[in-house]
Amino acid sequence: MSEHDYTSTPLWQDTLAPRPDGDAHAAQRERLRTSYAELRRKAAVLLKENERSMPDFTVHDISHVDALWETADLVCGRQVLLNPAEAYVLGCAFVLHDAAMGEAAYGTSVRDALGEKRWRDLVSVEYYHRRGCWPDREALNAPPAEIADVCRANAIRETHAEQARRLMDQPWRSSTGNEIFLIEEVQLREVYGPLIGDLAASHWWPVSRLAGEFGHTIGSLPWQPSEWTIEPLKLACVLRLADAAQIDSRRAPTLLFSLRGPRGTAREHWRFQEHISRPHLKGDRIRYTSLRPFLSKDSASWWLALDYLRGIDEELKSVDSLLHDLGRDRLAARAVAGVDSPERFAELFRVQGWRPIDATVKITDVPALVKSLGGEQLYGDEPEVAVRELIQNAQDAVQARRALQPGFAEGRIEVRLTETDGAWCLEIRDNGIGMDEETLVHGLLDFGTSGWSSPGIRNGLPGLADRGFQPSGRFGIGFFSVFLLGDRVELITRRYDSATHDARRLAFDGPALRPLLTRLPTQDWVPEGTTVRVTLKRSPNDVKGLLYKTEDDRLTQLVRRLALENAVPIHTWEPDATTPDILPPFSLAAGSPDEVFDRLYPPEPDNRRVGDEKQRLQLRDEFIGRATELLDDKGRRIGLATLWKDMYYLSRRNFQGIVTVNGLLADESVSFSGYLAGQPSRASRDRAGLIADQDQVRLWMRGQEQHLRAIGQFGDPVQLELSYTFNNAFGELADDIAFAFTSEGVLRPGDAADWARGKKSVFMATGMPLASRLRPPEVYHYLTGQKLRLPEDWVLISTWVLNPPLSEVFPAVTNRDPAYEYARNHTAPTWQKEWWRLSGSLHGVFLRALCQAWDCTIESLLAPIEQRNWADACPLGQEIPAPIAGYLLTRPPA
Repeated sequence: MSEHDYTSTPLWQDTLAPRPDGDAHAAQRERLRTSYAELRRKAAVLLKENERSMPDFTVHDISHVDALWETADLVCGRQVLLNPAEAYVLGCAFVLHDAAMGEAAYGTSVRDALGEKRWRDLVSVEYYHRRGCWPDREALNAPPAEIADVCRANAIRETHAEQARRLMDQPWRSSTGNEIFLIEEVQLREVYGPLIGDLAASHWWPVSRLAGEFGHTIGSLPWQPSEWTIEPLKLACVLRLADAAQIDSRRAPTLLFSLRGPRGTAREHWRFQEHISRPHLKGDRIRYTSLRPFLSKDSASWWLALDYLRGIDEELKSVDSLLHDLGRDRLAARAVAGVDSPERFAELFRVQGWRPIDATVKITDVPALVKSLGGEQLYGDEPEVAVRELIQNAQDAVQARRALQPGFAEGRIEVRLTETDGAWCLEIRDNGIGMDEETLVHGLLDFGTSGWSSPGIRNGLPGLADRGFQPSGRFGIGFFSVFLLGDRVELITRRYDSATHDARRLAFDGPALRPLLTRLPTQDWVPEGTTVRVTLKRSPNDVKGLLYKTEDDRLTQLVRRLALENAVPIHTWEPDATTPDILPPFSLAAGSPDEVFDRLYPPEPDNRRVGDEKQRLQLRDEFIGRATELLDDKGRRIGLATLWKDMYYLSRRNFQGIVTVNGLLADESVSFSGYLAGQPSRASRDRAGLIADQDQVRLWMRGQEQHLRAIGQFGDPVQLELSYTFNNAFGELADDIAFAFTSEGVLRPGDAADWARGKKSVFMATGMPLASRLRPPEVYHYLTGQKLRLPEDWVLISTWVLNPPLSEVFPAVTNRDPAYEYARNHTAPTWQKEWWRLSGSLHGVFLRALCQAWDCTIESLLAPIEQRNWADACPLGQEIPAPIAGYLLTRPPA
């Protein structure tokens, strides 16, 4: 017998228990009681299997079912009474409501029961949350074990209520082939079974759904008294509240906790339920208390207990409001005591050795937050960012429709700029998947969420992952960038598979005010997809206007600058144009070098500058000859670029390297020309790091070196420019790569020791006002521009360094001497700390060569300079009167 003796509860005694005296309905009562006992006996076996599939969960076996009779008594009090038929149906729903919390209830694997579409959607979302990217087909088919386990648990949690509904009609086969049903009596199963299944499933529904599903009354069976009618709404309310409120230490036994070893949040659930005593009713409030104090190590469990009981409190209040508004009898339990503040809760759930202070981040004015973060404060004063984000969202919408509607080949995006009576308007329209009201409210307007990865949207659009859809946008914050352009924003949308009357209009008058959501007039025809229309706050041609960064003040050039690759045709309409400029689909990963160059650095419109175009074509040939591919670990192109910076300096136009995020412009860099695929490094996505790891970038850099050598373009200027880059990337520098300047010209690692061997001292100048040019290689004075000849014992290390994002792949600390890492924490400028800083740089390359030439140690070179307080400086000559700072390195005595 379970420790929860349900047969002794008042609810059981008043309804299904045998009467000690004469009972006119003893036979009817016995028939229901026997059926319930048989159901309970069979289901106990099924419930026992739950722990196999959900070992981290607290107890969900038959003891939990039995305890619900006790908790239902607590919830109902004496205000709401049940008759035997209602008690039977409610008890059967108790048994079934969690019976599908294990794979045994599905008759097959959870994956098979769920179906491949929904399973892959679950895997896709969980993979994204854990890895920060969408899975490829291989990962969808065979996800990592930890992701598959979480998805299995999530699938059971999300579907167990609906699966429980099916258990009434599901037969099991005995060893002899006979069918076994949970309720064997056919009439009870056929009449009450559907209701029991619906009630069992309803504990997972929102409260607002109950009245519509259970508003009717069910009459009694022919062999029952006429007054044994059933009120399903009452039973649904009792079930959901009894299930929610049934938490105490009996659901989290200490020994079982030790045996199972639950992890993560489940562990905290066990910990707080271990502390909880049996609840009781005081007035109209359920009162929970702790059996023992929560120590500081259990503080997370204490806060989880408060949050959990606040959830129960919300359930109680929602049900009470529903019954009150419908004029139904209200239940006795209507709230939870002590959850309105941490201080009051601590009176019931005692703490020891710490004090609970509610210091969680609170957002009391959400519209003000959106106003602060939805425009310039997040994205900066860069209006083109809004166009990029909206194009990205539009492309995702079309790609999603293509995934769900095979054969849909007419996808397109339209970008239009219009002017009416001095007011400028930008419109971006797509004929993609569109949105329903649920998606608008809980996806688009849920500021800060990643809509495509939310379970709600994936459940509303099942099969996206199965069809290979991988969204590029984040869909929540990105939309709010539209307020960079203006405050008056209109969004009109209609889901692709919905009727015209399902279209919705969302109108904003600034991010700080709540938007207005309306239906569109029924006589208006609304195409599938979404249109975003914003009234610009300034003319597009003004300073910091929409077209500020274009060469020719044309919308077409802006779109081409932002959309470096696209899977959907983009139709751009200039003001008063009769035909659009069409940007056809293009893939950077598949394009030839000349095609990639033309997409990154397109020709000037209308051949306005013939000289510029001639120079562009010359640089195009240079790019084709120099660029090499950056590949990921599966051999897929994630970049096509050349390290040489010449292309940036050889033209009036911008030939900077471009970092793309999902094919759209995210960042630019003078460290390379071409493109490298990236990922956003902050929410505004105007800065990006590379998606390639260090090994992949090293392989590309090595390929660049070999390629430039092979084509005869690896002379001294290129070597000096790339020496810092290669040293950082590879942890060493090839002997034949120039990295410094001397009076004799450039210096290479292979020659450095011979150059220094006969000298008694060397002055290593440390930069300004000395500087170097690369073409031709020479040293000059930075302020006067005067070319200089270094003294015979001077050396100047090349100062051409990496720029982001490559500098972020190989930070300056990458190759520092690990033996001296302890010195990084020195508060004084010791020689050890100085060596730790220099050891990974080109200065370290030279100092090592000097140690080899003079057969000495780093300490013998740097310790004397430390004793001079790092104040070395030497005059360069009469033409440069001010001494030059540096390190006077003296050869130690033999």
